[in-house]
Amino acid sequence: MTNKWKIKTLTHEQNKIKDILQKELGIHPLLCKLLVDRGIHSYSEAKHFFRPQFDHLYDPFLMNDMNKAVQRLNEALTNNEKILIYGDYDVDGTTAVALVYKFLVEFSSKIDYYIPDRYNEGYGISYQGIDFAAENDFKLIICLDCGIKAVDKIKYAKEKGVDFIICDHHKPDDILPDAVAVLNPKRIDSTYPDDHLSGCGVGFKFMQAFAINNEIPFSKLEPLLDLIAVSVASDIVPIIGENRVLTYYGLKQLNSNPSVGLKSIIEVCNLQNTTLTVNDIVFKIGPRINASGRIQSGREAVELLVTKDLTVAREKSNNINQYNDTRRELDKNITIEANAVLEKKDFINSSRKSIVIYDELWHKGVVGIVASRLSEEYYRPTIILTKSGELITGSARSVPGFDIYKAIDSCRDLLENFGGHMYAAGLSMKEEILPEFKKRFEKYVTENIEAEQLIPQIEIDAVIDFKDITPQFFKILKQFNPFGPENMKPVFCTKKVYDYGSSRLVGKDLSHLKLEVIDNKSQNIMNGIAFGMHEHNEYIKSSKPFDICYTIEENTFNGKTSIQLMIKDIRPSEEE
Repeated sequence: MTNKWKIKTLTHEQNKIKDILQKELGIHPLLCKLLVDRGIHSYSEAKHFFRPQFDHLYDPFLMNDMNKAVQRLNEALTNNEKILIYGDYDVDGTTAVALVYKFLVEFSSKIDYYIPDRYNEGYGISYQGIDFAAENDFKLIICLDCGIKAVDKIKYAKEKGVDFIICDHHKPDDILPDAVAVLNPKRIDSTYPDDHLSGCGVGFKFMQAFAINNEIPFSKLEPLLDLIAVSVASDIVPIIGENRVLTYYGLKQLNSNPSVGLKSIIEVCNLQNTTLTVNDIVFKIGPRINASGRIQSGREAVELLVTKDLTVAREKSNNINQYNDTRRELDKNITIEANAVLEKKDFINSSRKSIVIYDELWHKGVVGIVASRLSEEYYRPTIILTKSGELITGSARSVPGFDIYKAIDSCRDLLENFGGHMYAAGLSMKEEILPEFKKRFEKYVTENIEAEQLIPQIEIDAVIDFKDITPQFFKILKQFNPFGPENMKPVFCTKKVYDYGSSRLVGKDLSHLKLEVIDNKSQNIMNGIAFGMHEHNEYIKSSKPFDICYTIEENTFNGKTSIQLMIKDIRPSEEE
């Protein structure tokens, strides 16, 4: 599928702000354009952006119910009550449980954690988990990264004499569970200034409030920030506001002094001699932690993240690495099968705006990954479903700009359960409901999706010449880190570049392009790599001009570091 290039432009007012910033900051106007596009309109905002500080974090007591949550936790600790830390089985949930457990275990020996089984209990709070708490005399459950819709289950827990503090970041319904406290910045009545926190981030704010209330120095929380960086990156939440501060310092912790468990995962990923980035978490560290809950048990991931024993950590990291290999094989096979279904239905030539596929034999733990792959390949909101007990259940993934949660919410009367975010959600229904759900879901998508959301787009931050890419420009560009949603790595376009004569095909199957190119303005020579773009080789070698869009990277080879362009797309230059 051909990509549409969309070059971002500033309004007249934004250009005026850019010019003011350029005078105040004294940096390249292109960098000021990037700042304005990220909502930064003043010198002080730019200073906060480039120099994140802990004092930029908000007062945790601004969050609804925080006083109630801290009061109940203090009461539990004072009365030596048993406390159960309960969380989801994905990366965000397991890091959240690990963070809260590691902090509170210093104050009580009567703390344990519980991760529901993906297959026997399903997502979120389970009756089985509540029964476990009641039978083992846990009086308080701190629930992380789930629970916001568990109205009936919280009622059941109260009847069993078990209190709940809910720490969640998923969209709530109009009626909140009747828990002791419901900490969620997405509450309709939220008084908190930032609603982008991860589930682990909400747990951190709870611990921050507890620390303030009990005069525990913030420095006691700092060693836990590596877990937040992993949760924020893996859960694909916006890396702006508090998340930027927490991820910035979390990456510092991850690179300088990670916990024993994370250190062992870093070793398994062969990342121990590199400077870790958000990308390393998204593509290497996060999937391995996730694989535990997908293939075996999320509890093992928590055991790894909280251990102080390097031998235990390495053993569990190796286990988790093996789960990840199994996950990859399942993911590959199910993706092939799902593609075969779409080919059989001639989906490419159909007018359908959504994909909904069900197979009762598919592995529940990987349907979300398959949904992501298909949504990226076909550029359609996608739901992949499988059998789970008496119901069918699955995961939904969207395309940029389309709110798949709202689409599923429009069919809520057909569903047994659902929850999630704008771009990712989970749902379950009775099997006989599926035909009607497909019909209703397709109707909603067709009526609400924009035509351009069905075409893969590359958003380009700015058109630049090679002469702009100076060491000083790149030095400041690196300070835009950490990159992520709403602060993505800038994509640049340079028009009318030419092969310098030494561009060539590389790789075992010669599927990649190693470029050495110049533009027609500065005659600066730039190196680049274009993975999987061998089809452009003949045109490039024809000496005709072409346009490239790319990110700017640092490449280290034989101890020497240089700037390299990571090519995202190539197309022939248009004649003017």
